Amino acid sequence: MTAVDDGTATDRPLADIDAKVAASQAKPPTGLGRIVAAAMAGAVAEWYEFFLYGTASALVFGQVFFRSSGNAIDGVIAAFALYAVGFLARPFGGMLFGHFGDRLGRKALLQVSLVIVGVSTFLIGCLPTYGVIGSWAPILLVALRLVQGFAFGGEWGGAVLLVSEHSPDHRRGFWASWPQAGVPLGNILATLVMLALSAQLSDAQFLAWGWRVGFWLSAVVVIIGYWVRSSVDDAPIFREAQAKHRAEQQRSPGLIAVLRHHRRAVLIGIGARFAENILYYLVVTFSITYLKLVVHVDTAPILTLMLLAHLLHLAMIPAAGLLSDLIGRRPVYLTGAVLTAGWGFVAFPMMDTGNYAAIMVAITLGLAIESLTYAPYSALLTEMFPTRVRYTALSFCYQVAPILAGSLAPLIAVGLLDRLHSSVPISLYLVAAAVISVVAVGLARETVGTSLRAVDAAAAER
Repeated sequence: MTAVDDGTATDRPLADIDAKVAASQAKPPTGLGRIVAAAMAGAVAEWYEFFLYGTASALVFGQVFFRSSGNAIDGVIAAFALYAVGFLARPFGGMLFGHFGDRLGRKALLQVSLVIVGVSTFLIGCLPTYGVIGSWAPILLVALRLVQGFAFGGEWGGAVLLVSEHSPDHRRGFWASWPQAGVPLGNILATLVMLALSAQLSDAQFLAWGWRVGFWLSAVVVIIGYWVRSSVDDAPIFREAQAKHRAEQQRSPGLIAVLRHHRRAVLIGIGARFAENILYYLVVTFSITYLKLVVHVDTAPILTLMLLAHLLHLAMIPAAGLLSDLIGRRPVYLTGAVLTAGWGFVAFPMMDTGNYAAIMVAITLGLAIESLTYAPYSALLTEMFPTRVRYTALSFCYQVAPILAGSLAPLIAVGLLDRLHSSVPISLYLVAAAVISVVAVGLARETVGTSLRAVDAAAAER
C-alpha cells in the first residue's frame, strides 16, 4: 500500500481493512446516554459563558469596561475585540490538552478544563468597572478571557471523542452530534438568565450589577457538569491503544506528528469550519447588535426571539447528525455550506422590517443552515484521524479555525456596518466563508460508516 500523508485517501477502501480488523458495532453500548450527558456538560458550560459574554458585549461591556467616546458602536467594537481575544489562547489549550488527552485519557483532561472554565467565568462577574479601576478593567478582562480560551481549547475535542469513540459506527453522526447540541442548550440557559435579569431589573440596575449574576451562576453549571463526568470512563478503543503504546514504550506523538502525517486532513478540518463558524457568530452575536443599533428592537424581545431560536436549534443538530448517517457527511455538509452563502441576502432584509415573526424566521433559518455544517463535523473529524493522535488533531483543527473565522466575525461585521452602512458587504463576507468550506469539504473523503479500528489499522499500515 502506498504511503499517504493523512487519512483522506488510501489505495483501497477502509471498509476492506475494517473487515479484517473488527465488525461494526450493532447497537449503542450500555451507558451511552450517560456518556453523552457527560460530554454535553462541558459544552453547556462553555456556550453558556460564550453567549453570556457575547450578549453582555452587545448590551453592557462597551459601557462598563471602556472609556466612553460618545459613540455607542465604539464600545461595542472594543468589547467584540476582546471577544476575539479569547480565541487566541484556544489552539494552545487544544495542543496541551490534546497532547495529554491522547496520553493520559479524555476524561481526566475534561475534568481539569471544566474547573478552569468555571473559575475564570465566575471571576469575570467579579471584575471592577472602568469607572473604578480605569484601564485595569479591560486588562483584567483580557487576562480572564485568555484563561477561559485556554481551557476551552481542550474541551471540545475531549467531549466529542468521549462520545464518538463509544458510538456504533453506523450512528456515529447522530451520537457525536449531541455534544454539539450542548451549544444551543448553553445558549438557552444564558438567554433565560439574561432575559430574567433584564425583565426584573431596571436598565440602571442591570448595567450596574445585574449582568454579573449570570456569570456567577456559571458555577452551578460547572459543578453539575463535573459531577456527571465523574461517572464515565474512556472508550475501550482508547484504552486498548493506550495499553499498546505503553507496552511498546511509545510516547504520544503530539502535534508535530499530526502536522507531518496528516497535513491534508488538518487543512480540511480547518477550512470546513469557516462557513459554520462565521455564520453562527453572525446569527447569535452580531444579530443582537444589528437588531439593537440598526433596527432599534428592545433588549427583551431580542432575547426572547433568540431563546425560541435556540430551542429549535437544539432539535436541529441531532437531526442533521442523523441525516449525515443516512446520506453521508459530505452531502449534508456541502448543502449547508452552499446555503450559508445566501443567508445574509435573505436574513438582513427580514430583520430590517422590524417584524418579530420575520426576525424569528431569519434567525431560525440561519441556525438551521448552521446545523447542517456543525452536526456532521465531529463525526467527520473523528473518522479522519487515528486514535493515538485524535484528541490533538481534533482540538487543533477546531480551535485554529475560529481564530481566522468566528472570532473576528462580529468585529468585522460591526466594522463593515459602521463604515458602509449596509448589510450587503456582510453578506458577501459570508459568501467568501462558504467558498472556503465548499472547497475544503469537496477535498475530503466520505467517511460515513467507517470503523475507528479500521482507521487505526490503516494508519499503522502506512
